[in-house]
Amino acid sequence: MPTSTDIAASIAQLRCEINDHNHHYYVLDDPQIPDAEYDRLMQRLQALERQAPELITLESPTQRVGAKPLAGFDEVAHRVAMLSLDNAFNDDDMLAFDARITKGLEVEQVTYCAEPKLDGLAVSLRYENGLLVRAATRGDGRVGEDITQNVRTISSVPLRLMGDDFPSVLEVRGEVYMPRVGFDALNKRQRDHGGKPFANPRNAAAGSLRQLDPKITATRPLAMYCYGVGEVDEQRLPTSHRAILACLKGWGLRVSPETDEVYGAAGCLEYYRKIGAKRDALPYEIDGVVFKVNSLKQQQALGFVSRAPRWAIAHKFPAQEEMTRLIGIDIQVGRTGALTPVARLEPVFVGGVTVTNATLHNEDEVRRKDVRAGDTVVVRRAGDVIPEVVSVVLAQRPNDARAFVMPTDCPVCGSEVRRAEGEAVSRCSGGLYCSAQRKEAIKHFASRRAMDIEGLGDKLVEQLVEVGWLNSVADLYDRSALPHEKLAGMDRMGDKSADNLIAAIDKSKQTTLAHFLFSLGIREVGEATARALANHFGNLPTIMEADEEALLQVADVGPVVVANLRAFFHEPHNREVIESLQRLGVQWPDVVAQKDLPQPLAGQTFVLTGSMETMTRDEAKGKLQALGAKVTGSVSKKTSYVVVGDDPGSKRDKADKLGVTLLDEAALRKLLEEPPNSSD
Repeated sequence: MPTSTDIAASIAQLRCEINDHNHHYYVLDDPQIPDAEYDRLMQRLQALERQAPELITLESPTQRVGAKPLAGFDEVAHRVAMLSLDNAFNDDDMLAFDARITKGLEVEQVTYCAEPKLDGLAVSLRYENGLLVRAATRGDGRVGEDITQNVRTISSVPLRLMGDDFPSVLEVRGEVYMPRVGFDALNKRQRDHGGKPFANPRNAAAGSLRQLDPKITATRPLAMYCYGVGEVDEQRLPTSHRAILACLKGWGLRVSPETDEVYGAAGCLEYYRKIGAKRDALPYEIDGVVFKVNSLKQQQALGFVSRAPRWAIAHKFPAQEEMTRLIGIDIQVGRTGALTPVARLEPVFVGGVTVTNATLHNEDEVRRKDVRAGDTVVVRRAGDVIPEVVSVVLAQRPNDARAFVMPTDCPVCGSEVRRAEGEAVSRCSGGLYCSAQRKEAIKHFASRRAMDIEGLGDKLVEQLVEVGWLNSVADLYDRSALPHEKLAGMDRMGDKSADNLIAAIDKSKQTTLAHFLFSLGIREVGEATARALANHFGNLPTIMEADEEALLQVADVGPVVVANLRAFFHEPHNREVIESLQRLGVQWPDVVAQKDLPQPLAGQTFVLTGSMETMTRDEAKGKLQALGAKVTGSVSKKTSYVVVGDDPGSKRDKADKLGVTLLDEAALRKLLEEPPNSSD
C-alpha cells in the first residue's frame, strides 16, 4: 500500500512530466509522445489526486487545459473560457457518462448532439456586427494567442457572416485542421525542397497557424469546422446545441456534415461505431467522437467542473500512435525485388490490433528518421494502412543502439543488391532466380507479349509456385519437373487442359530474340527497348557481354537502362537460368545486327502520324530504325521528316508551320526500299 509520501512524490513527478509535454505540444509544436501516452499520464495523475484530494492545487495540469501562449503573438483573454473535454476510452466509460447525466437530470433518456472529433487546433473566432475582428487559439483555456491575420487566410472562414439575423457579438469555437490530401501535398513540397516533413496533419495545422508571417500560412491547405459558441451578445440563439449549429451554418460558417442527434447510450455507441467504420474514408483525420447534451437548459443544469463541462465527453478511438521498443531491423524482399527495411517490434496494441512489425519504407527514410535497433519508437497504424515507424524518442535511446546498414546481398537468394542512381529503392538483381520474385517473374515470362504461353494464367502460376513444382521459368520446359500428371491434377485443369498447356509451352520454345529479352523482366527494358537491343546487336551473347559504351550506342538506351542490363547479366544466377532455358530447347534465330549494316538514315529524325494501309506504325518504326533513323513522338525544328498517314492530327499542322518535309505512305515505302546512298 503506497504511503501518502509515495503518492505525493508520484504526483509531483507526473505533474512535472505532463507540464513538459504540454510545453512541447502546445508551445513548440514538437510533441514527444503519442496522444494516447499523454492521456495515460493524465489518467494516472487524476487517479492519484482522487486518492489524495488534499494535494490538488491550481497549478496541477488537471486543473487547467493547456500551456502558456507562444511569446511571438499577442495574448487574448477569453471572456468565456475554452474548456477541454473529459474522455471515454471504451464502452463502459461511455455508459458510465450517460448514467451520470441521466441521474443528474433525473430523466430516463437524454438526447445528445454527436459529431466527429477532428484532430486539429481549437480556435475561437470573434465576429462583431457580422465582421471577423479577431481569432485566437485556446491556449490555456483562459488566455490564448492572437492569430487573426493567419486565420483570415483560411478560405473556409468567412470574413463577413451571411444574412442579417446574427448577434452583434458572436464568438464561434471550432477546429482548424489540414485535410489529408493537402497534408500529403505539403509534405511532398517539404521533402522536395529539403525541409523536414510534418509528423501528422494536426502538427501541420498547428505549425501553419503559428507562422509569424501570414503569407506562409496562406500557402498551407487549412480548413475549419465550427462546433459551438462562446460569448454571444443579445441572447437570441436557439435552445438546443444542434439548432445553434444550424444557425452557424446559415451564417456561412462550416459545420461538420457528420453531425447528428442520437438518443441515450445506445444511440451514442451506434454513432461511434458508424463513424469509426468510415473514419479512414473521411477527408480529414479524427481521433474520436464528441457527444454533447443537446438541450442548453439541461447543459446549464449539469454545469462544469474546473476544466471541462459535465454535459460533454469525447469518446476516443483506439490510439493510432503508440510507443514501443524496436528490437531489430529486418529486410523484406518484395515481388519486384525491392528491399524494404521492416522494424521488428516488441508487441504493442495500436489502431485496434497488436502490432509486431512496421514498415520503414526504404534506406533513405531510415537515415532521415535515424532509426536504430534498440530505440524506443512511435508507431502509427491508421485503419488498414500498414503500420509504420513515425519517429524515434531520442531521449530514451540506449548507448548500444545499432545503426542500420542495407545488405549488399539479397537475404533471400544471395544475389547482389543494387541501388540505381536517383532511386530510393535497393533491389535484388536475381530476378530469374530469387524465390521472393518467382511468381511475378514467371507471370511476366509467360505473358502474351513475352513468351506467349497460352493457358498459363496468373492463378495457375501461383498454385504451381505455392506447391513447389515451379521454382524458376526454366522448370516450365522441364517435363521431369512439371510432368503431365502434375498439371492434370491442378484445380480446374484435367488431361485435356494439361495437354493444351504442354503444347503451348512447347510452341513457345520457338521465339525471337526481342521477345526473349523482354520476357526476362529486366527493369526498364520494355518491348521497344528489347527490340532495339536485338536489332542492334543481333545475338544474345553480344548483348550479355556489351560494355556501357556499346550499350549506349543503341537508340533510346540511356544510363539507367544500361545499369539495369549490366546488373542483370552480371548476376550468375540469372545466367544459369538463361543457360537452362536454352538447354531445354528455347531458341530463336539470330538477326543481322544493325551495327554491322549500312546506316543510310543515320542522323535523320522521323515522326509517324496517322494510320497506314500496308504496314503498322510499329513496323514502319522498326524498319526506319534498322536503317539508322531515330523515330520520336513529337515534331520540332530538328525533325527531318513527318510521315503522314490517314487522319494525321495536329502533328501535320505543326510540321507545316515549322517547314518540316512531309512524306506520304508511298514515299516512305520508296525511301525504305531505296534509301539514299544504299549503293555506296
